[in-house]
Amino acid sequence: MQDSFDITTLIFLALAVFVIWRLRSVLGQKTGAERSPFKPLDRSRTEPPAGRQEGDNVVRLPGADRAQPADRGQAAVAEVRDWRGIAEPGSAVARGLEQVVQIEPAFDPRAFVDGAKSAYETIVIAFAKGDRKTLRTLLSREVGEGFERAIGERERNRQTVETTFVSIDKAEIVAVDVRNRVAQITVRFLSNLITATRNAEGAVVDGSAETVVEVPDVWTFARTLGSRDPNWQLVATEAGN
Repeated sequence: MQDSFDITTLIFLALAVFVIWRLRSVLGQKTGAERSPFKPLDRSRTEPPAGRQEGDNVVRLPGADRAQPADRGQAAVAEVRDWRGIAEPGSAVARGLEQVVQIEPAFDPRAFVDGAKSAYETIVIAFAKGDRKTLRTLLSREVGEGFERAIGERERNRQTVETTFVSIDKAEIVAVDVRNRVAQITVRFLSNLITATRNAEGAVVDGSAETVVEVPDVWTFARTLGSRDPNWQLVATEAGN
């Protein structure tokens, strides 16, 4: 019995050694350099990492924030805010344009000036012709009432106005004001016109039908920023110098 017991014990010991050797060959040995499969990122702090909020399961890679759409939008705004040829850096006009862009990033001051020039010519010609329908879409109520009084008086006196645009030599933004999302932008125009007022008999009673005159005007346009209506309205006029 003793010999049998010893032989059986030896057999089991041999089997145990064999099994252990096979397991080590298949699984390998720990070296201390293994990374825990449950902690791919080693964080020693208990608070959420930078760029991560409580309950946020996404860990943003370093520098990833720079690629976010918001930052790309800021880059686009920075490009729009190149005011060269429109306003001096640090000037009141530049600061006002900054306010406009903060509310409406797509605002382009150069496109605005081009539109203001077009509106200026359209309004002057419409006023000369007494085109109330066109004026109604481009003028504020108060300015429209002033134009209406002038046209009405001219009609009562049976006078007509002939106006020909020769050129618009200058259109520059001279003031910008933003209050309660309403922007007012003032533009100084310098144009060359041929304008004459004739009486009922056709005689020129004001201006000249042949002479080109230089006309300075200062007009203010307004619009509620962020509104669906893209149109600016003329809200004030004054003679320039």
